[in-house]
Amino acid sequence: MSEATVRNSTSTDAKSSLGSVGSARNKVHGRASGRKVEQLSTGQATWRRLRRDKASMIALGFIVFLILLAVFAPVLASVTGHDPAQQYRETGMTANGLPTGPSAEFWFGADQLGRDELVRIAYGARVSLLVGVVASMCGSLIAVIIGVLAGYFGGWVDTILSRITDFVMTIPFLLCALALVSVFGASIGMCLFVVIFFSWAVTGRVIRAQVQVLKKKEFVEAARSLGASDASIIVKDILPNLTETIIVYTTQGIPSCIVFEASLSFLGMGIVPPTPSWGGMLSEAAGNSIYMVAPWLVFFPGLFLLMTTLSFNILGDGLRDALDPKAGRRMLAKRKRGRGVKAVAHAMPVVAQVSAAKSDIALATSSAVSSLATPAISSQASMKGDE
Repeated sequence: MSEATVRNSTSTDAKSSLGSVGSARNKVHGRASGRKVEQLSTGQATWRRLRRDKASMIALGFIVFLILLAVFAPVLASVTGHDPAQQYRETGMTANGLPTGPSAEFWFGADQLGRDELVRIAYGARVSLLVGVVASMCGSLIAVIIGVLAGYFGGWVDTILSRITDFVMTIPFLLCALALVSVFGASIGMCLFVVIFFSWAVTGRVIRAQVQVLKKKEFVEAARSLGASDASIIVKDILPNLTETIIVYTTQGIPSCIVFEASLSFLGMGIVPPTPSWGGMLSEAAGNSIYMVAPWLVFFPGLFLLMTTLSFNILGDGLRDALDPKAGRRMLAKRKRGRGVKAVAHAMPVVAQVSAAKSDIALATSSAVSSLATPAISSQASMKGDE
């Protein structure tokens, strides 16, 4: 056996012995701590961070409740025995022709035509969620396409697509909606088209800016040097790094689309009655001022609209912090620094008062000492003069 063979076998034995010692040490530490090392995926880690945010979990709970309410709206109608378009004038209206308030039969009261307000809100949730989710997803898809093309290729492609984005952002929303509805008529399809048309521009700008940063990264340059095509780089390298932004902006775009739909329906340019929608319910209540004697006609649709938009916004903020914990920690640090600056600002007058008091005490003490020392010095001087 040669010296090299002996040397290799010795090093192999040493490595195996070190590996066995390391595994034994890990086992001992694992038994001592009693914990298992978990390898979490990105989704699991995001969900774990999201669960720590109480506000996001409350918002998610309300969104789940709203989805269940929309899905089981026919079940709710069968339980109450009230159809969303049926008028129950005998039980839903008083002898004076006014709608009845919340009761055992009409939990949220009845409207000015005797229809069940709760059932109509449940069916209106279907319309709001459909328009909000579909419009936000379609708007995000358009934003991704335009933002990626403009940010990656640059040049004249970026110039043309950026000017299109600026043009869309400068169009007045209500005037454009009014013109389109007056030409093509009000329908849910036209409402979706208008909402999608105005929902992608801001997200497209954000994605364009991120793509301009990503295309200069080392992994993109390495893929390009290896001969990867532009399509391959966009699909395999650029888009996976945009996932967090797309999820967050799609979630935060849902409430904006819901508010757009409610605004169009309130102005009579959205969902056509008798199909229930929250904006249409508010418009009907405000049209003949019936809400003055029946405030529940405005309170309950407005409350659901407010809670829905607020929940999606809170959930979007929570997802942003969960997907990018560094950004969340930076925001928390800024808040803490802001609180520290405010505390210092509030404490400055007190510190100034304490400093002034200390200076006054020091001045009084020095004056008292000088007043006591002056007679003694003068007496000593007179004694020296007599001598």
